[in-house]
Amino acid sequence: MNNDKRSKSKATRRLAELIKQHPAEVADFLSRQEEEEAVRLLHLLVQQHKAADALGAMEPEEAARIYQELEHSDKVQILSRMEPDDAVDLLNELPQENVRNLLSRLSKSDSAELRQLLAYEEDTAAGMMSPECVYLHLGITAQEAIDILRQKGEEAETIYYAYVVDEDNRLIGVLALRDLVLARPEQKISSLVRQNVVSLPADMDAEEVMKKFDKYNYLALPVVDQDNRLLGIVTVDDAFDQMREEATEDFLMMGGIPSGEEHPLERPFTSVRKRWPWMAANIFFNLVAVIGIAVFESSIAEFAFLAVLMPIVSDMGGNVAMQSMSVAIRGMATGQVVWEQLLKVLRKEMLVGFMNGLFLGLQLSVITYIWRGNIHLGIIAMVSLWLNTILATIIGALFPFLMKKIKLDPAMMSGSIVTTITDLCGFFLFLGLATIFLEHL
Repeated sequence: MNNDKRSKSKATRRLAELIKQHPAEVADFLSRQEEEEAVRLLHLLVQQHKAADALGAMEPEEAARIYQELEHSDKVQILSRMEPDDAVDLLNELPQENVRNLLSRLSKSDSAELRQLLAYEEDTAAGMMSPECVYLHLGITAQEAIDILRQKGEEAETIYYAYVVDEDNRLIGVLALRDLVLARPEQKISSLVRQNVVSLPADMDAEEVMKKFDKYNYLALPVVDQDNRLLGIVTVDDAFDQMREEATEDFLMMGGIPSGEEHPLERPFTSVRKRWPWMAANIFFNLVAVIGIAVFESSIAEFAFLAVLMPIVSDMGGNVAMQSMSVAIRGMATGQVVWEQLLKVLRKEMLVGFMNGLFLGLQLSVITYIWRGNIHLGIIAMVSLWLNTILATIIGALFPFLMKKIKLDPAMMSGSIVTTITDLCGFFLFLGLATIFLEHL
């Protein structure tokens, strides 16, 4: 009995502390808890109307993991209180059957709004936007505009800007809140509107959206359809979240997680399901690479020391290729280079490979000569490493461009395929030259 009282008292104190904290801090706290405890605390937060903001501050996949364990009534209440863009991010992580069930239990207006947002592609401007923005019409005064802002302010995603539209909801211009506050009450907003509006087409790719924010440094940008009708806004925090998600996905994909997402505390079986297929495919990639060794088996048998130097040549090629590939992927992601500049990128990487390969080849040549006292072996090691380094920089820079051209994520397959190619090139170059000059070894 006393233990139950102490437990309830502790839970009450913890809940009281969480309620006072910022939603982001609550989200961090929940993500560190065991699933059962996180669900229990979230249930208590639902009763205090604090759960929606906390889930909205979490990563969508993490929020979905906890959300799915809640009672159905809690799920519906949270969804009805979440910002529409956060709610859509959460729903995109749930099975479609669950999504349909939840939407059917919301009010007609909330359900229709979320259904419309879910219809957009997730990685587009419309998929990132919130429909809750403030719009005004040209004919009103500054005072009337301020009154409208007061009425709609609580529902809007942000009121840093108000957007001016015509009778058909077509975007005319943007009104900065600062200009509105400083204007005379009777002044028409038509004299304050900035008509050169930077807007985002609804189908604009998320990467292009991020580039827009990076270029113009706005706090929010309007999203329009093909007829220039205002659909909603994307805020800078939405763009930042998308950028972080893209970076995380690329990092995990290059690390061999094809889905681009995995939580450290995920169920082991789920992690196995995400990792095993890619590792299984890598066995075949490695089998292709060792063909180069099998072809020259007799040369290795005759001069076994070749097996010592062989991994150095191939591994250095893989490392060099990964450097070139990382620079190319980042350059494309930030808009520094495009397909039309491919030849310039390849020319630059070839020169880098030429110089680095020469220095690295000389280094390996000296080490080999000191180790074995055979100048011919040193020259073979130098030339093969030099040529493989040049090829590796070209392949590493080229492959991401090719992947992007066929509309695949450059980070998804580049690492394993490029490493396989450079390993194969390294084996053939080194063992091929060694076989030609075998009598001198």
